[in-house]
Amino acid sequence: MDLTPFLLINVNRMKPAIAPLGLDYLGEALTAKGYVVDLLDLCFSEDYRKAIDDYFRKQSVLAIGITIRNTDDCYLLSQDFFLPEIKEIVKYLKTKTDVPIIVGGVGFSIMPESILKYCELDLGIRGDGEEVLPLLLDRIGEGRNYTDLPGLVYRDSGGFVSTPREHFDLNKISSRRRKLIDNRRYFNEGGQGNIETKRGCNQRCIYCVDPVAKGRKIRLRNPEQVVDELEALLDEGVNYFHFCDSEFNLPQEHAQAVCQKIIERGIDNKIDWYAYCSPSPFSEELARLMKITGCRGVDFGVDNGNREILKNLGRDFGKDEIKNTARLCHRYGITFMFDLLLGGPGETRETVKETIELMRETEPDRVGVMVGVRIYAGTELGNMVLKEGRMEENRNLQGKVEGNNDFFEPVFYVSKKLGEDVYSYIAELIKGDRRFFFTTRDDQESGYNYNQNQVLVEAIKKGYRGAYWDILRRLSAEKG
Repeated sequence: MDLTPFLLINVNRMKPAIAPLGLDYLGEALTAKGYVVDLLDLCFSEDYRKAIDDYFRKQSVLAIGITIRNTDDCYLLSQDFFLPEIKEIVKYLKTKTDVPIIVGGVGFSIMPESILKYCELDLGIRGDGEEVLPLLLDRIGEGRNYTDLPGLVYRDSGGFVSTPREHFDLNKISSRRRKLIDNRRYFNEGGQGNIETKRGCNQRCIYCVDPVAKGRKIRLRNPEQVVDELEALLDEGVNYFHFCDSEFNLPQEHAQAVCQKIIERGIDNKIDWYAYCSPSPFSEELARLMKITGCRGVDFGVDNGNREILKNLGRDFGKDEIKNTARLCHRYGITFMFDLLLGGPGETRETVKETIELMRETEPDRVGVMVGVRIYAGTELGNMVLKEGRMEENRNLQGKVEGNNDFFEPVFYVSKKLGEDVYSYIAELIKGDRRFFFTTRDDQESGYNYNQNQVLVEAIKKGYRGAYWDILRRLSAEKG
């Protein structure tokens, strides 16, 4: 086996710093196969060119792997597009080495061919990389053909070719290492550690790209291994966690099993954690277990409060389920946020008002208000928009509309039925209620866009820990 290192590069430079969880898992998979793995983490580099220069001045590499976590911030008011900087990083890397550059990550898996074309690259892995990447490096190192491997996207003479994906058995993830990235530094500068208990999502939300990137089949990790990993991170001094699952409570039985294993291991009084959850199913037993195992907060993707709009968005719950979830969180003292996604198909001022009224009735600790639904290729919403005809003539669209039929650059669906100046209308409905995270065009500081959020960066420096929405909630409460 060639001992020349394979170099993994994290190009996500958002702050607060979010640990590249996938690179930790990849690092372990490659090490287990005998590869030497280096990490160049550009998140902590003020000048990525200097960081690249310093590394290649000392070291040659077998190949390079780049992870793309996000293509943009999914935020209508800012529309911050990350790929131009990533393209520049790739361009600079090519001045230092001519080894193969392999791209992967959730952001890449959403639009692999477009990203390869834009960044002038030839090869990537769509979906899970833990099994495919070592096999790919074997083939590259031996000069053999690799085009039969699963999950590849590669440039061919006629364009790009994609091979069918095969899902990785998540129980092969080593749960006792997590040593490639500096998890303690990410904890100190990002305020939380991260972990997966599953991958994939079987829900039918018309806008969501998780099924596109990770598959529609939910693949579960053994709760025993999940808690092994929590203990390994505890040993590194990380004690606040965010479960990165699309929905921690889908399926509910697995979430309960993870909580029960936390209790059995006796770490329920050593950890604090947060999760994303669906409003349904959310049982009293799950609420009880989450509370006693250290759950400090839950972000529920509620989206809307109107039955018809929820149906349009592909959600399978309604007001009764939303009210039940709120009731249980209040009963068990779980801090919770209801996240709204306003402006989808059929949205009107009346449905927005109905939604805001439901939020006041259920009294979550915070309400996230997002206007505009980011459209991605491969989603039902994306297909619907394309069937409606020329995007340039579609009055429901905002953002990069012209020449963007693959939704590569940020483009958003905002129902034309909302009329003009919807931000002022929502602001009037909220009337200064500080429980609502809502950004207007004139006030960018009241929202909760985590991209380059200096308020959060400074709070974490002072010792705040946890989910970012909850840190902002606590800061607001302290101001009075």
